[in-house]
Amino acid sequence: MQVTITFKKIDASDSLKSYVNKKFKRFDKILDGPAEASVVLSIEKIRHIAEITLTSGALNIHAKEEAESMYAAIDTLVDKVKGQVTKHKEKIKKHMSGNKPSLADALEFGTDEPLPGSMDDNIIVEPLETKPMDIEDAVIELESGKKSFYAFVNARTQQVNVIYKHNNGKLGLIAPQG
Repeated sequence: MQVTITFKKIDASDSLKSYVNKKFKRFDKILDGPAEASVVLSIEKIRHIAEITLTSGALNIHAKEEAESMYAAIDTLVDKVKGQVTKHKEKIKKHMSGNKPSLADALEFGTDEPLPGSMDDNIIVEPLETKPMDIEDAVIELESGKKSFYAFVNARTQQVNVIYKHNNGKLGLIAPQG
């Protein structure tokens, strides 16, 4: 890992440089590819501030920590960055695993309960009424209900349309092109 250290309003010391290098060299094992880190160490009044911008491929992390001493700020910054890197790696690991259920599977089985083990148990699958209707009938349905939109099958085009209420009180219609 390429580490660049900048000192602002503080004297550059070899002990701080070696401490930062020692702490951030551990990230070579965690990160997949080559990485660059730009560390800024500064003092504002009585606050010791450590700030980092870390880039490694698609991973971009920016973090900032304050503490009573510069070493404490560096330690908490390292912990924060380590948490963000592991969170990113877990996210990629979950995304790359191909055995997770999808919303399309739930729709295929016709259930209105969330899939077991799915990431978002807050999704409620509602069946769409397939009886074709005119736009005027859909407007009546929208205004009679408490929802801010209404999905229906257009009687003229036989395609799914959505009619909704704008914030300004007007109605909008979403219809497929072509």
